[in-house]
Amino acid sequence: MTVQMQMDIARYSKLISPKDTGHNEHREARLLERCPPGHEGKRLVDEPATIVDASGAIIAWYLPDTLTDTTQKEIREATDLLAPSLEKSVRADDNWQTNQTLFNWGSEDVGPTPGCINLSLAWFQQGHENVSDPEVSASLKGPSCENILKAIARPAAIVIEALSNLGNIALSKDLPQMPEALQYWASVFNTLSIISNRETPHHQDHMSIAKCFDILTTMENYSNARMTMPSLQLEFKYNSSCMIAFYRRIVRHGVYDVEGDRIAWAWYMRDAVHIYAGVPSCGWASVDGPYSV
Repeated sequence: MTVQMQMDIARYSKLISPKDTGHNEHREARLLERCPPGHEGKRLVDEPATIVDASGAIIAWYLPDTLTDTTQKEIREATDLLAPSLEKSVRADDNWQTNQTLFNWGSEDVGPTPGCINLSLAWFQQGHENVSDPEVSASLKGPSCENILKAIARPAAIVIEALSNLGNIALSKDLPQMPEALQYWASVFNTLSIISNRETPHHQDHMSIAKCFDILTTMENYSNARMTMPSLQLEFKYNSSCMIAFYRRIVRHGVYDVEGDRIAWAWYMRDAVHIYAGVPSCGWASVDGPYSV
């Protein structure tokens, strides 16, 4: 289905500071008043959907029940390989920028190791984006690097292919020009965040690229999860094997406490790396084809 928003996502993005983390509730309330979504109250989305703004620009795709049992098993096994780094991330001060919005849930003795880490072949150390060259992220510098990269290879390919294959879904939904638009977004992500048994209060990810979709996948044994996007007044049923693609830098979002264990993988393009490499920004994806702002 298509969920039509009253807001203009390009205009909305210009009202957000590049370093805004989405934690200022008063500011978020004012933004909601200036850019209302166009429906009263919070709306629950629990079937495959495309979220579009007033101009036809795509804000998000919601794809429930996407990952097969085999793929979920691979993601769990790859996450288990990273258990030492996940455990270290909870204690490490140098990961504060991520962990300040994350809190633990799940059982203490079983299930995935709680934590949040970033994997990237080109990663700026905190506070050094303008004074040094990017490096391989710390979690890929150890002796297990080769095994980790092999373990995430197939899930990575599936995530990228999923965005490309949305074009086929678009044709069945009578959106014939969307496949052309999707060509601009089926790119190779340069960063993967692995979030294990963590709660994520409402926030924005200012390291992502504003006009590029991030893809989130979620899995494991849990129930009653909701992905909420208060700036859109939408709530998504966030069951295991779900995928959501949206602008994490612009759209405020969060996943609160669930019953059981949960692993989430978030694929995104880090803005500073694109700037460093001199890669130009893309335009917004639209149901009528790509355009630039």
